[in-house]
Amino acid sequence: MTTATAGVGDKDWVDKKKHLWMLGLAVPLSPFLSWGLVVLTGWDVLWFTGVLILGGIGPVLDQVLGEDSSNPPESILAWLENQKYYRWCTYLYVPLQYAGLVLACSMWSRGDVSVLGKIGLALTIANVGGVGINTAHELGHKKESLERRLSKITLAQTAYGHFYIEHNRGHHVRVATPEDPASARLGESFYRFWPRTVWGGLKSAWRLEKARLARRGKRPWTLRNDVLNSWAMTVALFGVLIGVFGPGIAPYLAAQAVLGFTMLEVINYLEHYGLLRQKTQSGRYERCAPRHSWNSNSIASNILLYHLQRHSDHHANPTRRYQALRHFDEAPQLPGGYSVMSRLVFVPPLWRRVMDKRVIAHYGGDASLANIQPGQHSRYGVVPPAVREKAAA
Repeated sequence: MTTATAGVGDKDWVDKKKHLWMLGLAVPLSPFLSWGLVVLTGWDVLWFTGVLILGGIGPVLDQVLGEDSSNPPESILAWLENQKYYRWCTYLYVPLQYAGLVLACSMWSRGDVSVLGKIGLALTIANVGGVGINTAHELGHKKESLERRLSKITLAQTAYGHFYIEHNRGHHVRVATPEDPASARLGESFYRFWPRTVWGGLKSAWRLEKARLARRGKRPWTLRNDVLNSWAMTVALFGVLIGVFGPGIAPYLAAQAVLGFTMLEVINYLEHYGLLRQKTQSGRYERCAPRHSWNSNSIASNILLYHLQRHSDHHANPTRRYQALRHFDEAPQLPGGYSVMSRLVFVPPLWRRVMDKRVIAHYGGDASLANIQPGQHSRYGVVPPAVREKAAA
């Protein structure tokens, strides 16, 4: 395998995954692969190819390729983050994403594509948009204005532009606390988590922007409000696409958007499930540490998601670029990569069977230290906080 050497500091270190990062572009290229296969075979079922790549091939590759827990030396992190190649791996995602969306709209508008084929293409495009939110996540944390603009553009497809605000200024402040809508609680099913995080994230983004504008003496109803201008981008995008390809594509546009941001919320669900930052004597939550995020070193999922599974280092260093994120031995480890664990999310009894014991073991058997879903304390043999406070009084 071709490798990249640091060239400074620890000269023996090589980035063995350097040229693998381009494989992340397999996701935005999947609509074109689907189109080519359909043209060659005439089988409309092949419009589901994008679903197969993430849902079928991804978990297999996680098992075949295994894990990589190696870290770049501290002395070369600055050098590594300045390598332009890694940035282009994310930049290229954006034009490919939108080229695929235009292709999809063209196919949705055609009468010779079956309903089954159009549904399969909608699911494929939803995968592109969902992983696109993760690409926007990587870009949106950076200081360069170009990357921040690309982040907002990427989010327009899934109508989730407010994520740019809530994630950076809300989630990173409240992560692993009951106040964070994007931190799942022990005993909380994904189906209960989904409305809480979708609605809670939207409300939080609005409050954050309203407060920011108020500090500047401005009202929230202005296009300087990043929630409103992000929605305006989606309205403009969908309006142009519907104007060009006809109103018949509207249901598919809406479906891919909802499915796309649902993919994000699946990942949110498993990243901090049951983990809780404890309160200090001052009444404030302790500083976020590696023990407050679930991690995985599965190579395939990390390549497709730009090291998102090294989530602990991301929370410790939000602006750090994906290629430089590190593994921490003290961080709790998932039993599988995101491509595998995201399937378990949809079967709550199986998810709880796999994960609940790991959450409790992470706290040395003391479930009271976990972030427990209200009403579920008795399931884990824990006295509800309200009862404890009443008894103490």
